[in-house]
Amino acid sequence: MSTVEQQLDDLKAEITSELPSDISVSSVKYEGPELVVYTHDPKKFAQEGDLVRKLASKLRKRITVRPDPSVLSRPEEAREQIMDVIPDDAGVEDLDFHADTGEVVIEAAKPGMVIGRHGSTLREITKTVGWTPEVVRTPPIESSTVSNVRNFLKHERDERRDVLERVGRQIHREEMSDDEYVRITTLGCSREVGRAAFILSTPETRILIDCGDKPGAEGEVPYLHAPEALGAGPQTIDAVVLTHAHLDHSALIPLLFKYGYDGPIYCTEPTRDLMGLLTLDYLDVAAKEGRTPPYESEQVREAIKHCIPLEYGDVTDIAPDVKLTFHNAGHILGSAVSHFHIGDGLYNVAFSGDIHYEDTRLFNGAVNDFPRVETLVLESTYGGRNDYQTDQADSERNLTEVINETYERDGKVVIPAFAVGRSQEIMLVLEEAMREGDIPTMPVHLDGMIWEATAIHTTYPEYLRDDLRDRIFHDDENPFLAEQFNHIDGGEEERQDVVDGEPCIILSTSGMVTGGPIMSWLSHIGPDPDSTLTFVGYQAQGTLGRRIQNGWDEIPVSDIGRHDNSGGGRGTLSLNMNVETVDGFSGHADRAGLENFVKTMNPRPEKVLCVHGDERSVQDLSSALYHDYNMRTFAPKNLETFRFL
Repeated sequence: MSTVEQQLDDLKAEITSELPSDISVSSVKYEGPELVVYTHDPKKFAQEGDLVRKLASKLRKRITVRPDPSVLSRPEEAREQIMDVIPDDAGVEDLDFHADTGEVVIEAAKPGMVIGRHGSTLREITKTVGWTPEVVRTPPIESSTVSNVRNFLKHERDERRDVLERVGRQIHREEMSDDEYVRITTLGCSREVGRAAFILSTPETRILIDCGDKPGAEGEVPYLHAPEALGAGPQTIDAVVLTHAHLDHSALIPLLFKYGYDGPIYCTEPTRDLMGLLTLDYLDVAAKEGRTPPYESEQVREAIKHCIPLEYGDVTDIAPDVKLTFHNAGHILGSAVSHFHIGDGLYNVAFSGDIHYEDTRLFNGAVNDFPRVETLVLESTYGGRNDYQTDQADSERNLTEVINETYERDGKVVIPAFAVGRSQEIMLVLEEAMREGDIPTMPVHLDGMIWEATAIHTTYPEYLRDDLRDRIFHDDENPFLAEQFNHIDGGEEERQDVVDGEPCIILSTSGMVTGGPIMSWLSHIGPDPDSTLTFVGYQAQGTLGRRIQNGWDEIPVSDIGRHDNSGGGRGTLSLNMNVETVDGFSGHADRAGLENFVKTMNPRPEKVLCVHGDERSVQDLSSALYHDYNMRTFAPKNLETFRFL
């Protein structure tokens, strides 16, 4: 008998000994990090409200209880009884029964009413019908991404369970080594912004954190083939952890599956959905630009199938010697500071991913409260000595001034923005400014993936700032449903109607003017001196956005043509429109925010690796943290390895 089988037998015996004599256990299994307990007596289990919590506490494992398939009532009968238990106001859209696991997935507009206070309604459902309820939210704005992901995972349910059982056995295998060390290897985003990738390794485990591309630098990918990385193949990786879905962190995750990776990806649920949206668009853009995509849509689906979503604050075993906890990073929807607890109190490492330390309109500020962190890997995008951003109120005032001045000239405001995060932040600013009368009410046209990304935000309001979450729960107050927001479906005819129409605001991807619909808007509106191009986000070195910001007013026509399928050709486009930069809307902490993130950690880390910033930024921040807080700091280069212990 394998050690895992013996472990499961021992757990079954221990669980049985803890249960009342009238509750039986038919089997126990590992599914990913969870221990799944099957019982012939699900209704009695549910009546003992604290039983699962007590078992989880005693066994120090995440536990899910499911009914043994042999005791399930018929779905038709259970459906009526479930609907009798759930309040009518919950807005139940669908019930989907899965007899193989005894689960019923309940989709509702108001999941909180299906869950009940402290899970009381869920327990009542199980007490009544025996089935184990799982609740998902009906998106207030219809999202093809959320719908496609849910349908795909439903279709792949059997195969996904096989993946989870295999992962569960891998996590709970017996430790093989007596050595003790922790190593971090930098595979990208060191002294540069983009292509984030790190290997965290112990004698037992190798974990890849992020795997992104570099904006504006075609072909610059993480050093995945280096011997320190995946030189022996992706199969040497035990797990992938994805901090958030932006392409400079997620773009090449599906590539791992092309080369044989078959393990788990740990991320939050919105990160999983956004990764699907952004990587599929990444392939689409590559095809339109005549480049060979690095992988196919099949690999994106494989990545989604292998995702194991975690919630903020859940301590989760992801290897025999590693526990992972996600915390809000305040950067974009679902972004996570990733805290790794290694060994039995041996060592603790936190990867910040991208963070915003202060509250924004969208998110609560990044969490930096950990029991212990010996080493912090810290982003440094705005770590330079003078990288202080305008505060939020001033930024919003500056933006409204730009809009009002352009409106008075009868012009249009074009804002290149990232589909995820920045666009929704700007939408909230515009909605309030129009509601309060700070700017005239006018159409706000959303081009590219912005509307779809917004729909995903409304699907996961629990990841948003508290007061915004409450507004989304009430459809009549949902700011994203304001009538001035107009979704452009991408047609040139529709864009031409906007160009010929009244003064308006256009929010369009891509945020760094590296492709996508913004190129079409530049060709239409760029020559108009009454209109304004307004940058609200970071423009990386090498991008067209940075060049325009630096004063370019002649754009090669080929830059425009190859993105809007107009064929390109020789010549230039004169950019006569005004160009403004409004700082303060970044999803990244500025220099003060980064320093405060470290300063207010208690206890502070012993070592800090400053990454994800240009050479000046990482060195400035590293030097400041060393001098101010007397900690060991580093500004590593790519392919450096740090050994701890």
